[in-house]
Amino acid sequence: MYDRATLISAAREAGDRNPSDTARRLKVARNTAWRLWHGRTAPSAALAVAVEQHYGVSAGQLMKRTTA
Repeated sequence: MYDRATLISAAREAGDRNPSDTARRLKVARNTAWRLWHGRTAPSAALAVAVEQHYGVSAGQLMKRTTA
């Protein structure tokens, strides 16, 4: 399960105040960044690579294990 709090925390540490800042940094559409910030979508593999490059957060850190 995608952990949006991890992304938001890393984005804020990098100076991003809102999804628009994240969209500019990651070079994605504002609506994509908004969906990531609000947990409506999980990052694709390519976007996870960009998150790691810009924020230092790996794909593994973005995903939480769910207990069954």
